[in-house]
Amino acid sequence: MSSPSAAQAAIALGANLGDCRATLEAALAALGTSPGVRVLARSRWYRSAPVGPPQPDYVNGCALLAVALEPEALLERLLATERRFGRVRGERWGPRHLDLDLLLVGDQRLASPHLTLPHPRMAERAFVLVPLAEIAPAWIDPVSGQSVAELAAALRGEGGLMALEHEQTLAALEP
Repeated sequence: MSSPSAAQAAIALGANLGDCRATLEAALAALGTSPGVRVLARSRWYRSAPVGPPQPDYVNGCALLAVALEPEALLERLLATERRFGRVRGERWGPRHLDLDLLLVGDQRLASPHLTLPHPRMAERAFVLVPLAEIAPAWIDPVSGQSVAELAAALRGEGGLMALEHEQTLAALEP
């Protein structure tokens, strides 16, 4: 399969086991040195209540990537990165060292057995939309036709989000 020209992708990152912020920063750095992937921006980190069984709070954020990979290949890269940082898939919505979700790739819509774009639950999750709105407020969701900022505004106040930092720097991501 040939590689496409660089497309923009949005991912969500989360963790609630171990040193979450360090893991999220290291995962972004690893992705940024991965062939065909360049980190363009990331949101602040947020603390959020977990979805699912009782477990510790999550640290969540989003990042924009320039990718020269097909969406399925990018998903595989994300899953490999999760495994590298100790992710073991067990209980659905259970605690994890690293969770990487592919949210959007350009304006693509895709429904395959392994990947749905845009992410099917993105519009329901403040812990995804609020950080994504920091770095891509004008991105249009190809399903609803609404901007990320509009979708995030509809969920403000939900999920008990608390920003953990104030700067939006890529300094820690650059090799």
